[in-house]
Amino acid sequence: MGDVVNLKRFKKRTEREASAKQADANRTRFGRTKSERVLDEQRSSRAKDLLDQHRIDGEDAP
Repeated sequence: MGDVVNLKRFKKRTEREASAKQADANRTRFGRTKSERVLDEQRSSRAKDLLDQHRIDGEDAP
């Protein structure tokens, strides 16, 4: 026979693991310095500007 598993303990452990994953994602998303955020914003705006320069007649080409 298999081992007896306490379901409450199992649920709590899975919830803790999911919470830890979410916390890790939040740390990478929000745990940046102001200079890193500004640099990312500048990079994204530059990429957007470069992409907009390749538009034909101000609209997307069919």
